[in-house]
Amino acid sequence: MIHKPLICHNKTLPTDIKNITATVSFLPTGDLHLRYQLIGNVAQLLIPKPQKPTVIDGLWKHTCFELFIAVEGESNYHEFNFSPSGQWAAYAFSDYRIQSERSFSPTQQINFAQTNTHLLLDVVIAQTDLPQNPSGKLIQLGITAVIEAIDGDHSYWALHHPLTHPDFHHRAGFILPLNLS
Repeated sequence: MIHKPLICHNKTLPTDIKNITATVSFLPTGDLHLRYQLIGNVAQLLIPKPQKPTVIDGLWKHTCFELFIAVEGESNYHEFNFSPSGQWAAYAFSDYRIQSERSFSPTQQINFAQTNTHLLLDVVIAQTDLPQNPSGKLIQLGITAVIEAIDGDHSYWALHHPLTHPDFHHRAGFILPLNLS
């Protein structure tokens, strides 16, 4: 189990969030388990209401937790978006922001809990929905979050921000190495 803090991009400083952390672990089945925890004044955040679990584009425009995952040394990567609403999205890219013709629609297991001071989002990604890695190389994760305040402002959180503006697709932000085997 790996526990990491997310850092707010300095161009989007939050006022109502104390911290966001992510915990990553593998289940005995080989599935990837992610837990995002936000601590702060939740009443000042726009949290999407529960919806029927389904695939939907544009989740990143509102409060959303994300995962970028790639095989070390390869240009292709996957992006997963998880909304507190229970909705989600998954994308395959062949290179930086070039969406692949390969599409996939994994079924995500998302659980969400909220109090006045905490948000907790748990998600499980099936091993079969992770990038193919026959060479056994390390995988690299970029763990991120977009948080929308009630005034419409957004803050952008990641393990690492390599640029002067938020860009979660930049491979220099995929800094958490993991071994799938």
